[in-house]
This record gives sequence, C-alpha cells and structure tokens, in this order.
Amino acid sequence: MSSLTANRPAPSEPAAAGKRKRFTVDALFTDHRPQAVGVADLPTAKEIRLDRIEPDPDQPRRSFDQTKLEELAASIRIEGVLQPIAVRYDAARDTYVVLHGERRWRASRLAGLEAIPAIVREVPEDRRLIQQLMENIVRDDLNAVDRAAALRALKTQLGDAPWEQVAEAVGVRRSRLFQLLGTEKLPDAAREDIRAGRLSEKQSRALQGLTPAGQEALRAAIVTDNLPADEAMRLSRALRAVPLPDPEDVAAAVAALSDLRVAAPGPIPANRNLSGAVVAEDPAGALLAALTAAASGGRAERVALGRAADAAGAAPYDADRLRSEVLALARTLARAPEADLRPGGVAYGALAALCGALDALLETGG
Repeated sequence: MSSLTANRPAPSEPAAAGKRKRFTVDALFTDHRPQAVGVADLPTAKEIRLDRIEPDPDQPRRSFDQTKLEELAASIRIEGVLQPIAVRYDAARDTYVVLHGERRWRASRLAGLEAIPAIVREVPEDRRLIQQLMENIVRDDLNAVDRAAALRALKTQLGDAPWEQVAEAVGVRRSRLFQLLGTEKLPDAAREDIRAGRLSEKQSRALQGLTPAGQEALRAAIVTDNLPADEAMRLSRALRAVPLPDPEDVAAAVAALSDLRVAAPGPIPANRNLSGAVVAEDPAGALLAALTAAASGGRAERVALGRAADAAGAAPYDADRLRSEVLALARTLARAPEADLRPGGVAYGALAALCGALDALLETGG
C-alpha cells in the first residue's frame, strides 16, 4: 500500500481557488475573430452628410474636368465611394473642410448621395498646403499651372524659403520644380490651355523662349493639330532662328511657322517661302507666305492663312474685286522700271513670292 501511495501523483495546488482569471470590460468588446488580428478601429472614421462639408478655398486645384466628374459620379452611383475623403473640423464655423478628395465630394453630390465616408484629421495650418501638394504631385492629377501657383504660395508660407527647401518639403527634385515654375512665364492663353487639358506641360515647354507672337503662333498650331512635344520643340528651335522684325506681329509669326511646317526638317531662311522665292518682310509678304503654305499644307496651314488674312485686314472674297485688282496690278507692272523687276530689284522679292503662292494655289485647284 505504501508503495502504491508513494507512486500516486500529488494532488494539484488549489491555485484557481484564490486566483481566478479576470475579464475587463474592454476584453468583452474585443473582436477575437481571425480577421481582426492586427487590425485596429479608427475613431476618426465617419460618414458625414455632404451639406456639412465644404471645399478648401486655399487648396491647389483650381479646375475640375466636368466630363470626368460626371464619369466618376456614374461610377459612384454603381459602386459607391470606394475610398474615404479626408476632412478637418472647423470648430469656429461648425463645418468640415476637405483636405483630400474634393473630386470625390463633388462627384458624390452629382451622384445624388446624402453622405460620404470621411476620415477626420487635425492638420496644422502650416502643413495643409504641403500635404495637399504632395498628394497631387504624387498622383500627378494636378495641372502644371495650378501646381506652380501652389508651390509659389508654399514658398511664401515657408517665410520666402529657398526653392531647394520648397522642393524638399514636397518631395520633388529641384529640376522638376523649375520645370513646373516655367509655366508661370507662359501667356494667359497657353496657361488656360494647360488647365483645360488642351496643352500638356511637355508640349508647353516649346513655347518658352519665343517672342510673344511666336508663342501665340506655335500655341495655336499645337492645340489645333495636337503636335507631339518633340515636333513642337523642333518647330520652336526653327522659329527662334527666324528674325521676325516685330516680336508682336502674330500674322508674321504664323506665316513663318506655316512655312517651317511644310519645309524639310530644320530652320529655313526667314526671307524665303517654299518655292525658294524671297518674301518681303512686311504684312503683304507674311500673307503671301501663309498663302503658299496653305496651298501645300493641311488644316493648320489653312487656319494660319485665315489669321494672317484677318491681321492684314483682307476683305471677304469678291470675284469682281479680284478681277479688277489683278488688272490694276498688271497695269502697274507695265509701267514699272525694268531694273525693279530683275533679281535684286525692289519689286522682285514680292513678285516672286506672289508667283510661288499662285503656282501652289492653282496646282491644288484652289
């Protein structure tokens, strides 16, 4: 008996008697399912009525494509808002202000939603613009003109900090920052084209360094025919080599550009048209060059010819007037000194240009 008793295991300690496991209130509400492992709830996640939210008046984006907004609204009607927006609470006005996601907020209103999922964040004022810029630059959906304006505003907000510090603050290269800032030097029409998506930032680089007239002529050609960026840059280099007498003369720039577009790659002399004839450096010469280019070119050259004619004050087509002016020219030439009509004479360049333009026009049947 004693040996059996000795081999019997000792009775367990009554540990549970005074040390029962305790459950806290938090433990009662803890999600113990497998999918909850490593997951925490966000106390700032809300669903907020759209009428309690307003856009940030200082945010970088200044333009929204209505067609794309309507497409997003159609998607939201089907699938809902797939990604919450970010907002901050303005206690003074008891409203929520959009930090990120204004397009989704606008599209949700178009879709007829009453509320939108949102994450409420408290972002210091000096960090809001930086965060908004960083999001738009990373996602590359903010046009270059608005981006440049926001970068300049950020420079001011940072106490007129050096551009290197501004680039570092938003995480972009210094060279990229100056590419964006280059859009500020463009004319108003070009900046509006960039905002509207008609002109890309890469295409717009071809306009930099041109005269005002050259910028307008090349901008119109790029937008009208959607010229590739490399072709636009080639034409820009060629146009810079053309010594236009008046940097504000758009008609002359249009005529020169039209000549360049139908010529062989590379710049051509400024005082010659496609036939090789010398063109007088005056409105008449510019109009003749545009006529030659339109007869041999395409839609862009026709548009350029119309602009050159408007700039020269040309009257609407009239067959009787055309006939009388041709006869008047013939009578004038009959009285012209022979020396003026020879190569090097004062009238030779204009007449050679007219001859080339008429040949090109008649060959295409008008």
